Amino acid sequence: MIDRYSRPAMKRVWSDDYKYEKWLLLELAVCEAWTEEGVIPLEDMVLLRNAKYDSQLMQEILVTVHHETNAFLSSITNGLGPEGRWLHLGLTSSDKLDTALGLQLMDAGKLLLEDMDDAISALKTQAVKHKDTLMMGRTHGVHAEPITFGLKLAVWWDEMRRQRARLVEALESVRVGKISGAVGTHATVPPSVEERVCQQLGLQVALVSNQIIQRDRYAHFVLTLALIAASLEKFATELRALQRTEIREVEEPFETGQKGSSSMPHKRNPELGERICGMARLIRGYSVTALENVALWGERDISHSSAERIILPDSCLALDYMLSIFTRVMSGLRVYPERMLANIESSRGLVFSQRVLLAMIDKGMAREAAYELVQRNAMQAWDENEDFRQLLRSDTDVLGSLSTAELDELFDYDYYTRYVDDTFDRLGLLPAKRATVSHQAAQVDQPAPVDQ
Repeated sequence: MIDRYSRPAMKRVWSDDYKYEKWLLLELAVCEAWTEEGVIPLEDMVLLRNAKYDSQLMQEILVTVHHETNAFLSSITNGLGPEGRWLHLGLTSSDKLDTALGLQLMDAGKLLLEDMDDAISALKTQAVKHKDTLMMGRTHGVHAEPITFGLKLAVWWDEMRRQRARLVEALESVRVGKISGAVGTHATVPPSVEERVCQQLGLQVALVSNQIIQRDRYAHFVLTLALIAASLEKFATELRALQRTEIREVEEPFETGQKGSSSMPHKRNPELGERICGMARLIRGYSVTALENVALWGERDISHSSAERIILPDSCLALDYMLSIFTRVMSGLRVYPERMLANIESSRGLVFSQRVLLAMIDKGMAREAAYELVQRNAMQAWDENEDFRQLLRSDTDVLGSLSTAELDELFDYDYYTRYVDDTFDRLGLLPAKRATVSHQAAQVDQPAPVDQ
């Protein structure tokens, strides 16, 4: 991952030095287990505890041996005496690689969970703040019926909670180690050593393995990151749409001195959301590679290895970055309630069509006849830029079923939001009771923009 999209803590987890530290930790944990088994003399183990790898020497050796594990071990034993012979005793490279990878994934996962908690918190804050902020609900991109902006965000908040639970599950599936030797038979290293090492490192034991930990576990992990990225893309896509000039109900934060275009000084573009959408595509592509890594020859080949050196670090780095951007957007989101109300009114009362339909049915009119009558007025409102409410008030066929006073009672935006509190209560998001604000269609207030 390029530096621009790499946050320091996650970048550290996937650095070579961090990986080699985990390799050394694993190798010494195995030696400790062998010592407890009575194989390595205690006096040798005391000396081994001072072992260090030499990164520069390792790279020099690697030029000749073309084998990372052998180069790593040689860089350590170069600074040891006879006790160096105990390193990597009975192991195969994947014992070290896969078990240490589990440690890296745990550390990366901890950072991602913290990122998710920040994003979830930002969503909660905005959802509660805008619980009663009326806006247009849209289906197929067309005005449907009113909702509140807080309700939209509550949907996202609940989705992110599900995604967090999925991440916890996926991390548990990769929190495993294997110290079972070549092809996984334990012929050169007994299960007791494996159990001691995994316990010391805080990992579960892979109950059965061949030469590697099975790659369905890592596919599950990357697919989960892709699923989280898909939700972030969904949220960002919606915010981008709402920032369109023609809609302009919300905007990403735009800082003093920031430039939106090299040529057009007026531009304030949703570039953070666009970045999230682009990076979601990247992780989604990595999930395909992770799936293809599941099928290997026999007890293993290494066709998965080269791909994992890219997809595992980059998926974590990309999602870490995406989550930080999303939290930044949500925390500083500019919300324009007056624009939301103006957009509702722009369709001139058409949003009340279903309510009128249901009222006429309730009065005894057949559904088909009522639908035809309401649709006739709605189409006229669309085609001739007339107010749907006024058309209904002057339609004698409508007035044969509903009086003008009954119609006026239907044109109330509060009807659509009367159960929002119930939904928030279900989610555990309901704040202290507040007085509700009436949004009568005939008298639309114009509140000032709300900059968060």
